[in-house]
Amino acid sequence: MKKLMFVLFVSLIGFTSQAQEKKNKNAKVDVEVRGNCEMCKKRIEKAAYAVAGVKSAEWHQDDQTLHLIINEQKTSDLEVQKAVAKVGHDTEKVRATDDAYEKLHTCCSYERK
Repeated sequence: MKKLMFVLFVSLIGFTSQAQEKKNKNAKVDVEVRGNCEMCKKRIEKAAYAVAGVKSAEWHQDDQTLHLIINEQKTSDLEVQKAVAKVGHDTEKVRATDDAYEKLHTCCSYERK
């Protein structure tokens, strides 16, 4: 009987720890991304889709938000923000380099914080 209780206890711990490590395959994430126009929208979304694990990326100019659906087993919102910053757009956690920002078209030059 003690062995049976021990086996059940160990199994329960194993299932609990496994459930905590599971990452969402369809996580919804919103990220603030600075931009101005339709050219910015295309550039931001293209950069986001270039990251493996991004299922959906839609940037809205009115609220400066990139709405993402990502597979957390393959990527994170930080990886997407790094990719977007590389093409010249500041995000809430990653600032684009001055060089990348200066390469943007004049209509895409947003006010940097």
